[in-house]
Amino acid sequence: MASGTALIYDEEMTRYKLLWVDPICKIEVPERLVVSYAALQKAGLTQRCVALPVREATDEDILLAHSTEYLEAVKKTPYMTLEELMTFAVPYGDVYFHPNIYHCAKLAIGATLNLVDAVMTGKVRNGIALVRPPGHHSQRSTANGFCIFNNVAIGTLYAKKKYNVRRVLIVDWDIHHGQGLQYCFEEDPDVLYFSWHRYEHQKFWPNLRESDYDSVGKGRGAGFNINLPWNKVGMDSNDYLSVFFHVLLPVAYEFNPELVMLSAGFDSAIGDPEGEMCATPEIFGHLTHLLMSLAGGRLCAVLEGGYNLTSLPQSVCQTVQTLLGDPVSRISGLSSPSKSALESIQSVRSVHQQYWACFKHVVLISIAAKPGYEPHTKHSKLEAGQDGLQPGEETKEISWPEPLLRLPPPTRTAVALPAGLEDSVPESCKRVTETLLTPEEAAEKLGNLNIQDLKNKDLLQSLGNVQSLVDKIEKKQVRNGLLLVPDLRKTLAFAVQHALISLTDRVLLVFLGNEAPVEVRVDGKLMLVQFCSTEPHEPKSKHHIPVMMKGFGDVPGFLHAVLTLLLPLAYGYDPGLILVAMGKGSGMGVAAWTQLTSLLQGLAEGQMLVLMQQGDEEETIRTTAASLLGEPAQSLGTLGDPLPESMDAVEKLRLKLETQWGLLQTRGQNLPREPECLEQRKEEVDP
Repeated sequence: MASGTALIYDEEMTRYKLLWVDPICKIEVPERLVVSYAALQKAGLTQRCVALPVREATDEDILLAHSTEYLEAVKKTPYMTLEELMTFAVPYGDVYFHPNIYHCAKLAIGATLNLVDAVMTGKVRNGIALVRPPGHHSQRSTANGFCIFNNVAIGTLYAKKKYNVRRVLIVDWDIHHGQGLQYCFEEDPDVLYFSWHRYEHQKFWPNLRESDYDSVGKGRGAGFNINLPWNKVGMDSNDYLSVFFHVLLPVAYEFNPELVMLSAGFDSAIGDPEGEMCATPEIFGHLTHLLMSLAGGRLCAVLEGGYNLTSLPQSVCQTVQTLLGDPVSRISGLSSPSKSALESIQSVRSVHQQYWACFKHVVLISIAAKPGYEPHTKHSKLEAGQDGLQPGEETKEISWPEPLLRLPPPTRTAVALPAGLEDSVPESCKRVTETLLTPEEAAEKLGNLNIQDLKNKDLLQSLGNVQSLVDKIEKKQVRNGLLLVPDLRKTLAFAVQHALISLTDRVLLVFLGNEAPVEVRVDGKLMLVQFCSTEPHEPKSKHHIPVMMKGFGDVPGFLHAVLTLLLPLAYGYDPGLILVAMGKGSGMGVAAWTQLTSLLQGLAEGQMLVLMQQGDEEETIRTTAASLLGEPAQSLGTLGDPLPESMDAVEKLRLKLETQWGLLQTRGQNLPREPECLEQRKEEVDP
């Protein structure tokens, strides 16, 4: 299994800049790369990555996505005078040229292709290329939006040609629509292109009608182009996560990519003058984690935009740390997406319902467009003044806390296994020294049990192992653990109580089985999400959430429940520890099980215990341990249609819970909050 994270950077790509006055292009500066790489160095991340060299792209590489005429024209720019460069740039939109930009653009492509090579040959599992110029706006015969050649388009076509990759997912989280990528692949059913972008009903650059949600692709590519337009500024982590849960991830799993290409533009982060959004840098660590369970973990991130020289390097560091497998920071205080975001989510799901099985059974409600926005575009900024302010306004600087250090414990995974099973997990798992509790110690946390029921040595052993692992997690010695236990119910009850005493005030228990393993009190300290195939008893607490499935063999239905129900609930609850357990006879397949354990590791800083009943198959034990160690989850393969009964049950439950848990909302007619952080950005000046 491939491991390691590639980092590609070359100072040469900083050696071009704007040579004339242009209020639009002035924000694209060499310092974007300099500060990003310096931040990685300061955080000690460069030393942990696999450094890869850059190379110049060949003509053959460039012609994968561009015309001969355009390439030959750009080849002449190193020999042009300043006046000739200015004239050459005029026909293109919002771009500048420099005598060294052709060389740098070839390096940017070469860096992307070297990254693709390293990932596809297994030299590394994933990686990031810090490049200039960016690429996603460039079209076949056109430079555009600071982009000369389309790095990610060329990288995608190169992977398809050289490695016979059949399905590529491109995720473009830059704040501008990557129209160059859309045009390149809109008729290709082998490439799923997803872009969210500031749009404001076509009032934001690049001001294209085809950037709206109803541009779904053409011909055989219909359904494989997904545009999520942001029609207001101020979107934050609630909005970004909601789009992943309810749009991108369900479609991505159904598409089943063999490679993920990430157009990593960080102008969608807080403080950026282009995006004017409010998502703090930590969110990019979470978004990256959610993508890493796809395509066997093969992910190539390529830098696009990002113009705030504080949030840009912070966001780059968050992304790289997640690629390296470091625990993801907790995001507290999540609530619900904004009304504008919900309208966009609903619109996308509605227009793509005919193309994707994951949307066929969801509740869709017609939404009237509400263009009550104020214009924000590159061009309207110039009309208002070079700073983009209307008369009577002044800029108020946005501030946000610096991301906390993400320090991985010295041991990632510890295991407590019965004799004879020690060799069923990778050697890198730490074996827990057996700890035997007394019946009195066990009864202290299981007060409702007769002490006579606690004299079984194997049970006391497993309770001691749970206590030891929770204590090691609390001391930051271990991140997660796997235990095989003789009595799942008693061990889970003990684990919950000990964790609430010594580690955290909120525990999330995800349980696969028909009988509730523990009693859930009304104090909210425990949330139990129970996947079951028989009708459960009426829950006594709103924090006990039974999810009725039509059998665990319905993998598409189970996955839909995980992505659109479990993950939004879990992120909204924000636990300090996650317990995952599978009851006897659940019938859950290994691939779906490892996907579950992998996705949940983005919560609680990765602090997780997986409890399994003694007697489970060694293959399940081995793959669970590998998942906890950070190995990519097994592919689910081609998903069929989910069972209508499962989908209906999940949707019914989601609708029931969405007023309590805001991240479950998908419909614009709800009344969640509007963006708030813009109040910090500018204020009216008294006349």
